[in-house]
Amino acid sequence: MLKANKHYLELKNSYLFHGIKLRVNAYLEEHPGVELLRLGIGDVTRPLCPAAVEALVRAARDQGDPARFHGYMPECGDENLRAAIARHYEKFGVKIDPEEAFVSSGASDELGDILSLFDPASPALVMEPAYPAYVDASVIVGRRVITLPGTRENGFLPLPEKGLEADLIYLCSPNNPTGAVYDRAGLAAWVDYARARGSVILFDAAYEAFIRDESPHSIFQIPGARECAIEICSLSKTAGFTGTRLGYTVIPKELERDGVNFNRAWVRDRTTRTNGVSYILQQGGLAVFSPEGQRQLEDNLSVYRDNARDLRRALEKAGLWTCGGQNAPYVWAACPVGIDSWSFFDLLLREKQIVATPGAGFGACGEGYMRFSSFASPEVVEEAARRLERL
Repeated sequence: MLKANKHYLELKNSYLFHGIKLRVNAYLEEHPGVELLRLGIGDVTRPLCPAAVEALVRAARDQGDPARFHGYMPECGDENLRAAIARHYEKFGVKIDPEEAFVSSGASDELGDILSLFDPASPALVMEPAYPAYVDASVIVGRRVITLPGTRENGFLPLPEKGLEADLIYLCSPNNPTGAVYDRAGLAAWVDYARARGSVILFDAAYEAFIRDESPHSIFQIPGARECAIEICSLSKTAGFTGTRLGYTVIPKELERDGVNFNRAWVRDRTTRTNGVSYILQQGGLAVFSPEGQRQLEDNLSVYRDNARDLRRALEKAGLWTCGGQNAPYVWAACPVGIDSWSFFDLLLREKQIVATPGAGFGACGEGYMRFSSFASPEVVEEAARRLERL
């Protein structure tokens, strides 16, 4: 008789966004016609840049022309797109081989798929508050999860502690949900730890385009990282591809553990389990990395950056402690004294008609905080900021 993967039964119910939806729907039933200011979801609202749209349309037309039709794409990615990704890293002073860049259908997919490279018996370290998929993807395969608390005292940027034993290390910088960003010294501490222990860092760089200061955009800006890190990136938030789905993963050729070269192993995995990302989407991604595409996407990024700045200012005027909002699209704010995150959610919804995300949904360390997303129109953010200032 077939046996099921019982680890699925170990997953917690997805109460966060389900709970938000229930509360919001109940409020709207009581107050029909009310317009809510939605700052909870991490989805973008600005359209794709014109260069990407033109490339997508042109590629779709290619598929209707026998002379330009494309069937299966290379499983690891179109060579032109992989070369463009490698050139993108040169802006950070990082040199990668195009064969180290793997085109994916997005960071969320890759964060789960990449775990097949590692023995499920190897524990994973997650720094809370954290993107819930880190925990859930590990639980599904029966991997033990260790948590390291991020707190106001450590700026939500915990560093390796004495006695810490972790084989896989999830790092996200700029962080979702806190908006905190590791500096070079912080990332170097984790690289040194991983190299000394023989661990591997899974570096989630989905929000690197929001960095405006000297903070690292890539883990590979840190010496020694090529021996201990995999970087997972996305065009979702940087180029508006949330509904288009495209990302990339960088696995250095020298990264090996236990006799397994992870770059070669991932080539074997992708050529076995995928048929590659579609020609149309990869052409859109190639346009994003063009000089014109890079100029155009800055227009959208500047809107979100300004939104984040305005939200942070408004929350601080209201007397709340904040994190993020400077090099990240999220502002992480402490709830008023004596109010838990779900109660603060209800207060904002009922008194200000603002929807944000309760920090409790990102792990125990998120309790007492609220995440505000800048992925909204400037008009929505302006009105929300006005209401928050009077909080």
